[in-house]
Amino acid sequence: MIEAQLKAILGDVLGLKDRGAALTPDSGLMGTLPEFDSMAVVSILTAIEERFGVTVSDDEVDAEIFQTVGSLLAFVTDKVA
Repeated sequence: MIEAQLKAILGDVLGLKDRGAALTPDSGLMGTLPEFDSMAVVSILTAIEERFGVTVSDDEVDAEIFQTVGSLLAFVTDKVA
């Protein structure tokens, strides 16, 4: 399931430990989680590319993708499809 894998990536990259499993599609990311900074964006995109076997180009990335877990999930689901 893409959502579970994405939550695992977020938990690992951000060091959320048990808080990663508690993330919901409505959970805020950028501006909400202090661990979610610009370096985290790069690390999360790299992990998504490796885990799902996709390529994310620079022109596909904007701040809206990282507003919530749900918006990031929609982006990843679209890339995998």
